[in-house]
Amino acid sequence: MARDSTVTLSQTAYDALIARNEELEDRLAAIEADDGSRIPHAVALAIMRGERPLAAFRRHQGLTLRVLAERTGIAASYLSEIERGRKPGSAAALSRIAAALDITVDALLSDASEVC
Repeated sequence: MARDSTVTLSQTAYDALIARNEELEDRLAAIEADDGSRIPHAVALAIMRGERPLAAFRRHQGLTLRVLAERTGIAASYLSEIERGRKPGSAAALSRIAAALDITVDALLSDASEVC
C-alpha cells in the first residue's frame, strides 16, 4: 500500500512554484491559441539577420523549393523569384504558400522591424 508523502515548502518557494505554473499555463494557452501569425524564434532571428521571410520559414520547416513547389502547385523558379524578392508574388500565390507553410500571409510578409 502506497502512502502519500508530504512536502513542506517555505511560502517563498510555494509562491515561486505557483508563479511558474501560471507562467507555463499562459505559454500553453498562447501556443494553443496561435492562429499561424506567431513567428518561431529561429525564423524571427533569420529575418532580423536580413533573410527574407519565405526563405526563413521554408528553411525552418526543412523544405526545399522543389517540395514547396509541389505543395503549392507553383513553379519552383517562381517561388525562388518571390523568395529572393525579385517578384512580389500574386495574392493567390502568397495565399497558397502561406497555407502550405501553415502560416498567415501576414507572417509571410513580415519584415525585421515587425519581429523585433
